[in-house]
Amino acid sequence: MRLREKLRVLREVEGTCRGLPRALSKAEVVKLIREEAEERISLPYLSQLEGGTRTHMTNKTRLLLARFFRVHPGYLVDDPEEFREHLATPLGGRTQTLAAWLRVGALRFRHDPLVSETLARLAGHPERRKALRLLHEVLGMPVLMDRLLHALEVKRR
Repeated sequence: MRLREKLRVLREVEGTCRGLPRALSKAEVVKLIREEAEERISLPYLSQLEGGTRTHMTNKTRLLLARFFRVHPGYLVDDPEEFREHLATPLGGRTQTLAAWLRVGALRFRHDPLVSETLARLAGHPERRKALRLLHEVLGMPVLMDRLLHALEVKRR
């Protein structure tokens, strides 16, 4: 995972941990760092890091971001190509809601549009437990699943 991807995931998780149904914006991160850590990071600098146009940061910035997001400073670097570890657990010992877990999963599987979009849609659904119950029942009836998929394919034509 690249540094820019890690920063995006950390903003998503931080937003969830703060009770928001979305990621913190970069502007919110800058504001909260100023308020909570009483230090500064500029919005353009953070945008360059997250956009990938700036690939290295100062040690002071790395320590500041690590403290704000409650991660080890060593996490805030690009992983080697063969390394495949993903951030998928809540930070700071806070409990994670099902919706937050689904949103992190959607980010984790962003390379697979079907999985990513389904998890994101389920995370935003007002009756996600009802949707999960329906999925649970359909998975228990393979014939029904095949018939439903067939009906959807016919409808698309």
